[in-house]
Amino acid sequence: MKASFKIGLTALVVLAAIGMLVFKYRQYMIDPWTRDGQVRANVIQIAPRVSGPIVDLPIADNQFVHKGDLLFEIDPQTFQAALDQAQANLDQTRDQLLNLEQQVKSAEASLQQSLTGVRNAAFGVTSAKAHFEEVEKDLGRNQTLVGSGTIARRDYDLSKESYITAQANLNQAQSQLDKANAAKTQAEAEVARAKAQLGAPGKDSPLLRGAIAAWEQARQNVTFTKVRAPVDGYVTNLNLRLGSQAVANQAMLALVDVNSFWVAGFFRESAIGSIKDGDKAVVTLMTYPDAPLNGVVESIGQGIAQQDGSTGQDLLPSISPTFEWIRLAQRVPVRVRITQKAENVVLRVGTTASVLVMTDRK
Repeated sequence: MKASFKIGLTALVVLAAIGMLVFKYRQYMIDPWTRDGQVRANVIQIAPRVSGPIVDLPIADNQFVHKGDLLFEIDPQTFQAALDQAQANLDQTRDQLLNLEQQVKSAEASLQQSLTGVRNAAFGVTSAKAHFEEVEKDLGRNQTLVGSGTIARRDYDLSKESYITAQANLNQAQSQLDKANAAKTQAEAEVARAKAQLGAPGKDSPLLRGAIAAWEQARQNVTFTKVRAPVDGYVTNLNLRLGSQAVANQAMLALVDVNSFWVAGFFRESAIGSIKDGDKAVVTLMTYPDAPLNGVVESIGQGIAQQDGSTGQDLLPSISPTFEWIRLAQRVPVRVRITQKAENVVLRVGTTASVLVMTDRK
């Protein structure tokens, strides 16, 4: 009896173990799970826009900062001097433009005067020509009459003198018209020269736009001396000291964006076929094994790096040896967004996590 009981109990335990294995295998196949996970976040490399010695460093390594907080300040004296010079150049340019505008107005006024002179001279030519033609007719008539003895010689001589005077007046009027036209041409050239020096008027002036652009660049450089946090995050790898030389566009420290954390779970390619965007996930951090995090699948990797076929020594393809009867599954990254976590859980980039994706329910 006791032997039968022991055999039955053993069989029951074996069956329970087999059932548990079957259940876990089925759960593994339905809800993929991996221990190969890692906490990720956007890490922003903080690089200054200008170069110079650091004169203010109000932060410490691993300190939390808010968006807009001062990270460090570069000596602004050189850039402030450049801004003052740009302001002086801008003021000088505005004065220069006012002077050029006055020159244009003066040239245009001179052109109007020359046009009036041309009109007056043309009227004088017309009047002198009409008078000359009248005197010329009188001279011709008197010449006929003096030949026939109808008028005295003295009257003919007077009409001849009037003809000579009228002709001289006409020549003088024509000369005045030529001078007036020359003055008009010169005035037009002066207007064109003044407008060319001025360029486009008002805010469209290239001189003014160039001076404003130089001033704006100098102003921005002064602003760039204060490097501020672009997001809320933690300062990482701070090796700066007061007096350190900051170099433009060279990363000086890293800032971990606290609002960008996610978990990358690396699943076997044989297990990702059932994973879809939007599936719920449970993340367990090695740091906090008793505080699982809730998450949701955001995306599944569309490709991984290929080792075989990459260029090796002597530019030949590098192929790793494999065993024909063993096929190792590749790991495909699955991005999981954290939706809920305990207040005492602190996410750190690069820490290890296990990821369970529940594919049969939302």
